[in-house]
Amino acid sequence: MYLEIPKAVSIILHTLNEAGHEAYAVGGCVRDAMLGRTPEDWDITTSAQPQQVKELFRRTVDTGIQHGTVTVLIQDGGYEVTTYRIDGSYEDGRHPTQVSFTSLLSEDLRRRDFTINAMAYHPEEGLIDLYGGQQDLANRIIRAVGVPEERFQEDALRIMRAIRFAAQLNFDIEPDTFQAIRKFAERLELISRERIQVEMTKLLKSAHPEKFRLFYETGITAILFPEFDEMMTMPQNNPYHCYSVGEHTLHTMMAVEADPILRWTALLHDVGKVRTRSTDENGIDHFYGHGKESSEMARTFLRSLKFDNETIDAVKILTRYHDYHFDMTAAGLRKAIHKVGEDYFPLLLKIIYADTMAKSDYAKERLLPSYEKVCALYEESLAAQDCVSLKTLAVKGKDLIDAGVKPGPQMGEILNQMLERVLDDPNLNTKEALLALLPIWLYKGRQGYHSKPFQYLCYAFYPA
Repeated sequence: MYLEIPKAVSIILHTLNEAGHEAYAVGGCVRDAMLGRTPEDWDITTSAQPQQVKELFRRTVDTGIQHGTVTVLIQDGGYEVTTYRIDGSYEDGRHPTQVSFTSLLSEDLRRRDFTINAMAYHPEEGLIDLYGGQQDLANRIIRAVGVPEERFQEDALRIMRAIRFAAQLNFDIEPDTFQAIRKFAERLELISRERIQVEMTKLLKSAHPEKFRLFYETGITAILFPEFDEMMTMPQNNPYHCYSVGEHTLHTMMAVEADPILRWTALLHDVGKVRTRSTDENGIDHFYGHGKESSEMARTFLRSLKFDNETIDAVKILTRYHDYHFDMTAAGLRKAIHKVGEDYFPLLLKIIYADTMAKSDYAKERLLPSYEKVCALYEESLAAQDCVSLKTLAVKGKDLIDAGVKPGPQMGEILNQMLERVLDDPNLNTKEALLALLPIWLYKGRQGYHSKPFQYLCYAFYPA
């Protein structure tokens, strides 16, 4: 078998070989190259000791020298070169307490997680495949190297990685490996929430986010996300739905593009239904207020996974408003954009579409025309460059000061009242027109009146 490898990798292999050492490309890069995918990184394994590697190359970085890894800098790139090693015991369920170097490639490959990641390649020697990785690639199988129980006892993160690889490659998990995942799922309690977040996000970003179902089938969600188990078993006896809450969620993820914010929103947009379900006298299920509940539950879950505030805020807003109906007028849409946020609104439209496509045929027939109308209004608003926030309001705080308004709460009240008028009538968004109305607002302020907060989001875009 011939694989095309980067020139820099060939130079590193050749340099090590010329010095009397073995060296191979190894792991995920070999797997991806065999699948016709472009590897993100090229890793090299060698019989050379770390110090010997450093002596052979002019520029190196000790990225993990205690574990035998040196990064070789060559041709504007960095390539990890790791000495063949044998891992010691994994007392923390994640990292070996010590490693020892070995002269045998077979020992190094034996410690790896899955057969498809335990292959090595050399341009002259070809493929080194001691555990049937090539056959498992052909059969589209994720199989642990050796005894699955041992691999998952060593490093519990491999439990998540198995399912993530299944999603990224659209592979199945070999039965013994699957059962071992079920057996040791509780060991994920040993893994940091940051690492779990990374693996979940990689799965959600994949071409097959519906593989999230495997987390449920292997008992992982019972430990990390028990609400999802409730979602999978909760029916939606409603003409707008044809799936359980969980199945609807999986289909929503499939219907939206592979953006992390959108996929996390799709996963969590209906989580609040586990707390808001009611059934009327006709046996029809409703989930009143589930958008707001989903928003709060999403925030709690994402915080537990140590997400950044920007991601949490985005998912919270999108889940909060995913099920609301917009007033089907230009003014109503402008108010919607203002409420949701200019940056979030186009994402919200994508979520609404995916949510609709994961519903019943009856729902699609009823709701898609309304969705298309909202999209048309949005395009018209963008083309007109409508003012939908204080950022593009023609009057600023300085203009009010120049007009005699003292800095303070009243200034913010007046600016918001002006924006409210502009949202209703964009033609008013000129300094002259808005300042001409200033005496009215100043009079109301002296009388102690307050502007009535506008509300633009009506009862569910999709009836609960």
